[in-house]
Amino acid sequence: MSRTRPDGFQFTRLAQAFSLAPVALAAALLAGCNDHAQPAAAAGAMGPMPVQVVTAQQSDVPITDEWVGTLDGFVNANIQPQVSGYLIKQDYREGSVVQKGQVLFEIDPRPFQAALAQAQGQLGQAEGQVGQAQAALQLAQINVKRDTPLAAEHAIATSQLDTEKQTAAQAEANVRSAQAAVATAQAAVANARLNLGFTQVRSLITGVAGQATTQVGNLVSPQSVLTSVSQLDPIKVYFSISDSEYLSLIKRANQSNADLLRASSNLPLTLKLSNGSTFPHTGRIIFVDRQMNQQTGAIRIAASFPNPGNILRPGQFARVSAQTQVLHNALLVPQSAVQELQGIEQVYTVGPENKVHIVNVTLGPQHGQDWVITSGLQPGTPVILTNVQKLKEGMPVSPQQTSTPSPSNASSAGR
Repeated sequence: MSRTRPDGFQFTRLAQAFSLAPVALAAALLAGCNDHAQPAAAAGAMGPMPVQVVTAQQSDVPITDEWVGTLDGFVNANIQPQVSGYLIKQDYREGSVVQKGQVLFEIDPRPFQAALAQAQGQLGQAEGQVGQAQAALQLAQINVKRDTPLAAEHAIATSQLDTEKQTAAQAEANVRSAQAAVATAQAAVANARLNLGFTQVRSLITGVAGQATTQVGNLVSPQSVLTSVSQLDPIKVYFSISDSEYLSLIKRANQSNADLLRASSNLPLTLKLSNGSTFPHTGRIIFVDRQMNQQTGAIRIAASFPNPGNILRPGQFARVSAQTQVLHNALLVPQSAVQELQGIEQVYTVGPENKVHIVNVTLGPQHGQDWVITSGLQPGTPVILTNVQKLKEGMPVSPQQTSTPSPSNASSAGR
């Protein structure tokens, strides 16, 4: 085996490396060109972006207004005693339904029983005085009747007859006085009997009785409020509308002959409770205040709702709504199709040659999952629902007709 010098060996390896370098560089350049060419070819193969579209349709849209309301009893009665005394018994269960005239509390009746007995005794005395006066009158009238012909025949003195007539007149006056005393005594008996009856404190209305505000054994008076009773079926709902809303409702009423604010209005009211559920019974307006509140600039309105089973209670909050207008041939688009950019509402539509055309629109009221478009869009225009964040003016798209917005896009797109 021949042996080569070390310096000759290094020179040979170095020459081989330099001869291979241009080949490697050329291969790298070709590989880079191929990498750029593949995405470009892929992008060209994707074509127009597929989008879901819906056609803007016209429909009659009912306009519903909504206000915050406070529930209250249709009638609220404070139960107060009409006499003073010590409370000895509570005859109802708090929170239960009580009937009109039902005894709720009892006051110690003994002082009033004694007063009634005393009044009855005075009545008996007065009636006895009436009897005595009537007997004296009858006697005097007999004497006058007997002596009148005698005095005419001069059998007795005329002065004697005059005295008998004066006695009869006085007896008649005594009878009238005794009868007046009897009437006074009778009134005293009726008043004593009435006060005795007032020792049983009764409910003034049928409704739900609240918590007792005093305890058995306390001294109560006509100024004491023992409890409250509320009539809950029907129940009353109070809400307020602003001055501008009031004028708007009046204007709509003149245009459609459907006056919501009239007590005899047949327009139904809907009640939405705090848990989001809708109360199954509809109500109506029963009262509109005579003036605006100068501090709030609003007018108070009361509505009545049936409340079987007393489900609703005073103090609850709810939302009162009513259909106040119908927009005929209103143009509707899904909410997911409306985009907002710097305070301007826009809709992406499919124009000629399936290219994106962005239009500015003016929104009207919301109707379910749709917006009412008042200007900027023509009926029958294809409106894009999906991939709107990736679209630009004039970009070609591949529209696919749908009747409902895409669920995936509905959460990310919209106003």
